Amino acid sequence: MTSDPLLLTGEVDDATARLLRAAAALDDADVAAPSLLPGWSRGHVLAHLARNADGFVNLLTAARTGEPIPMYASLDARTADIEAGAPRPPAAHLDDLRRSAERFAEAVAVMPVEAWSATVQTRTGPWKAAMLVWGRLRELEVHHVDLDVGYRAADWPLAFAHHLLHEVGGNLADRTDVPAMVLRFDGSRHEVVLGDPEGAPLITGPAAELAAWLIGRSRGDVLTVTPDGPLPTPPEWI
Repeated sequence: MTSDPLLLTGEVDDATARLLRAAAALDDADVAAPSLLPGWSRGHVLAHLARNADGFVNLLTAARTGEPIPMYASLDARTADIEAGAPRPPAAHLDDLRRSAERFAEAVAVMPVEAWSATVQTRTGPWKAAMLVWGRLRELEVHHVDLDVGYRAADWPLAFAHHLLHEVGGNLADRTDVPAMVLRFDGSRHEVVLGDPEGAPLITGPAAELAAWLIGRSRGDVLTVTPDGPLPTPPEWI
């Protein structure tokens, strides 16, 4: 999968459409039910996705105008907005998701070419603006799984799963709290190496399952370890 923000907009549109269809099927009890994220209801996940879209709009605007606009006013404000939005009825969530997605699409559409090279400050550190469309796609796909409404990592588009696996593997490669392992996805000889490969276990399986396991969205039940033994424990992703 490319990282070109303009080429990724179609993927974001498709992921958004899948999320909106899922949200449209939820009733009051569904929204209030737990998500797969500890301490968060499905309403929390939906509210987060809407506010995340607006946070990315802020960063796109900062890249376009040169103004130092933060993603969120503060971490406390981010948390407060999610908590306030979580208990809303399903129709309010759906409308918020749709409108925030439209604002994001509009902010992408008005970006001049030169603005994509600007550096912006995300919640986790500096990013090139060109990575923001990928960042939104990642939020949509991963948190759709977190909703626990039948969408699984195995449903991720293959190109997205490969991109996520390589991104997470690259981010973990230089961390000292990562157990050594070699990851190989089905149908490929290509490997993602974490730590010293000498004597490290080889873990194989579908790219989506490897990525989901690395980011804590799967127990790795379908993965194979060679030599036979328990799966290592990946560190917290973000």
